[in-house]
Amino acid sequence: MTEAFPAAVYLLCLLTSAACAWLLGRSFQRTGMRLLLWSSICFIFLAGNNLVLVLDLMVWPDVDLSLVRLALSLAAVSSLIWGFIWEGEEDGSDSL
Repeated sequence: MTEAFPAAVYLLCLLTSAACAWLLGRSFQRTGMRLLLWSSICFIFLAGNNLVLVLDLMVWPDVDLSLVRLALSLAAVSSLIWGFIWEGEEDGSDSL
């Protein structure tokens, strides 16, 4: 019972981030707002991070995949920051 709860939480986090990526991508297709695209890409990386977390802690507990998880987290945050900067420059808004 004690091992089932963390597995359920990890899987729910994976499903939630994948659902967010899908919903943001679908909204981008309808509206064409590029910030939705960058947010969707961020959540794709976060879903990948959660998948590697499940693999790391549940499937292969002897293998250390923390570096892969950190790289995916960095890619998620970097893609969102890149999107914020890119969209801010194209809008012509110089004030912060």
